[in-house]
Amino acid sequence: MRVVVLGAGVIGTTAAYYLAKAGHEVTVVDRQRGPALETSFANAGGICPGFAGPWAAPGLPGKLARWMLARHSPFALRPRLDPHQWRWLAQFLRNCDVERFARNKARMQRIAHYSKACLTKLRAETSLAFDHGTGGVLQLFRTEEELAGAEKATRVLAQFGVAHRMLDAAGVLATEPALREAAVTFAGGLHLPDDETGDCHKFTVALAELLRERGVAFRFGTRVTGIRIEGGRVAGVVTGAGALAADAYVIALGSESAPLLRSVGIDLPIYPVKGYSLTLEAGDNVPAPRSSVMDEHYKVMITRIGTRIRAAGIAEIAGYDRSVRRSGAATVTASLRELFPQLGSVAGIRPWAGLRPMTPDGPPYLGATGIANLYVNVGQGSNGWTQAAGCGRIVADVVSGRKPEIDMEGFGIGR
Repeated sequence: MRVVVLGAGVIGTTAAYYLAKAGHEVTVVDRQRGPALETSFANAGGICPGFAGPWAAPGLPGKLARWMLARHSPFALRPRLDPHQWRWLAQFLRNCDVERFARNKARMQRIAHYSKACLTKLRAETSLAFDHGTGGVLQLFRTEEELAGAEKATRVLAQFGVAHRMLDAAGVLATEPALREAAVTFAGGLHLPDDETGDCHKFTVALAELLRERGVAFRFGTRVTGIRIEGGRVAGVVTGAGALAADAYVIALGSESAPLLRSVGIDLPIYPVKGYSLTLEAGDNVPAPRSSVMDEHYKVMITRIGTRIRAAGIAEIAGYDRSVRRSGAATVTASLRELFPQLGSVAGIRPWAGLRPMTPDGPPYLGATGIANLYVNVGQGSNGWTQAAGCGRIVADVVSGRKPEIDMEGFGIGR
């Protein structure tokens, strides 16, 4: 069967891998000049099933109000005359209750751990090099209030069988010695030893090259402008380089998926939430994290990726604005300097911003759409790198007429 995948980020490229493995003739289309040049390009680098969960959580609305007044905040709202923005925000706030959070957390844990197993198998099958690390993730708590919240979260981790250990301040420094130079003190930490790290962009580029060698076609520099429907089926995809026809079509365009799907009557509440990152070179002699730390105070993750350090965070709701605003990266910079002040003298810091395709409840949308040969792999939000392999395998199974290996409850477009 001929399958067109729209989107060459980590989500689309990984789906193409599983589709090609299932025996399909696959073409991947992307407007950029190569793979993984938008949301997948410079993310935090964490492959973190232990952290997988919805942003919409009990108590968050009160925190959002406080963050709006803070100098360095993990959240920024830039209102638009856009009804989709306000609808998304209203749905997001409705999901900040105990019952919805528990349901969405369970769904995201289910797919995150399945995805890690898929990625482990993919690595064994392909031997791709992408600065993969297995040092776990250390969540840092600066206040007793943050620590108390973490102790509640450990009950959820225990429920899902996630390996974890709570640490006191001394345990934090023993786990990540470079934090001894920090300009702040810690109330404690939560170590997730089974979480991993890696360069999402490097992985996707390597996987795309492998797929090209195996006969998968990539149409870069090709903007999708529409979908043509005839008789309840997709008859073709309209692009700036002409029409493309296939037997099945998979939408994996990140934040751009929502307006394209609305054009054919599928209205999914996916909205872009901008994140910022800083990347800097750090040699072996520079005190820096051995693996990855998550600064709970600022919601910033700082990760060693090969010889580089990547600091990433912020949730800026500002529509489709991709600009790198100086004030947007300020919180990421503050976290980096407070935790690892020794990195302040490192030259060549590269700022970046990307749009996460967020759903208001957290889980992605996967599989069939109601249009016979149109499928979705969208809405992974900040969990795209963590969920990519599992989502790709699931969608390839659905396209191929196979039953996915995990329960699909909560991932359909009708939830």
